[in-house]
Amino acid sequence: MEASAGSALIGSDAAVLGLLAAILGFVFWSSSRERGPWAKLYALVPAILPCYLLPALANSVGLIDGAHSGLYPMARDYLLPASLVLFCISMDVGAVLRLGPKALVMFLAGTAGVMLGALVAFEAMRVIHPETVAGETWRGMTTIAGSWIGGGANQAAMKEVFGVDATLFGQFAAADVIVAYVWMAVLLFMAARAPAFDRWLRADTRAIEELQVRMATYQAEHARVASTTDLMMIFALAFGAVGLSHFLADPTVAWVRAMPAEWRLRDYSLDSRFFWLVIYATTFGVALSFTRARRLEGAGASKVGSVLLYILIATIGMQMDLAQLADRPLLLLLLGLIWISVHAAVMLLVARVIRAPLFFMAVGSQANIGGAASAPVVATAFHPALAPVGVLLSVLGYALGTYCAYLTGLMLRALAGA
Repeated sequence: MEASAGSALIGSDAAVLGLLAAILGFVFWSSSRERGPWAKLYALVPAILPCYLLPALANSVGLIDGAHSGLYPMARDYLLPASLVLFCISMDVGAVLRLGPKALVMFLAGTAGVMLGALVAFEAMRVIHPETVAGETWRGMTTIAGSWIGGGANQAAMKEVFGVDATLFGQFAAADVIVAYVWMAVLLFMAARAPAFDRWLRADTRAIEELQVRMATYQAEHARVASTTDLMMIFALAFGAVGLSHFLADPTVAWVRAMPAEWRLRDYSLDSRFFWLVIYATTFGVALSFTRARRLEGAGASKVGSVLLYILIATIGMQMDLAQLADRPLLLLLLGLIWISVHAAVMLLVARVIRAPLFFMAVGSQANIGGAASAPVVATAFHPALAPVGVLLSVLGYALGTYCAYLTGLMLRALAGA
């Protein structure tokens, strides 16, 4: 797995992996500081952004050669599906259902708002500035759909399924982060004024008090210090499922390619090996969530999944050329703001119609847009015991993200005439 030396100062993939590990360690160490200049920096810049941009900087100045490294294919084919398994394995379907129909309705409304917002934003920018949505822009939009419905793993999955090049991916990753965190700031502003919003929504908030007690109890019962056995079981299930996914993907692709051409299965990327790899990994993760394996979340299954995902993010970043990222940032930012505005309008409309509390609207929205990294932050703004609700709904987003983002991609492709 050696990269072509080329003109890069570091040509060994082993050395590049060490550099990426050091970068990730530095980002997470510095972002954990509660005081001083680092705290002020990360109050403005989310930690995920330097995880992309610092490897991109190393690539742009010639320190490494991301285009010829074997690290990204490794992370894409092994670490990404493993992270999907671990994110989905922690999904407590029963607990999600016990949140009540309004919580699920608001979460699904958020998913529908993201899908609808993609189409509206595409058509709006076609009127405002047609060049912005010309060419391959629709492909980049699929990565935001994956991120805003599921999370980083789903975003990376869409990058591969729809063949988004690294530079376009970087442009949309920047727009994604900026718009998502602006929206989170809006939600936190609303959370501080929850009683007034609940009166406007005519919401019944009794379920929230009951939820606080139930989730505090759940959290206390399941948290534990991970043992070596726990960690080995997490490893075994994650990569066992990845191995099985690889084993099944090849014959599935062969079967699809053997189907009559008039069925047009290839038009829907169904002959993509990576597509089936992601589908199988997600499905196995969800299936395992119905077994005792779900208890591994108490030992940190999703945290291990996050580690794998951030390694993938760094390998994606190392393929970016920062000199090309400034091509059209303001126009992509406008597209993102139109997109998130449609999502917000759908959420407010549905919340008003079903008289859902602001808590369900805010956490349902952030579980889509921000995922497990930030949905608990919004939930905690209402009550500390409610943080796991954000996690539960976010995990549901991981399960839906691949499927719904893929469907959104197909609709965008149709609009673009590609």
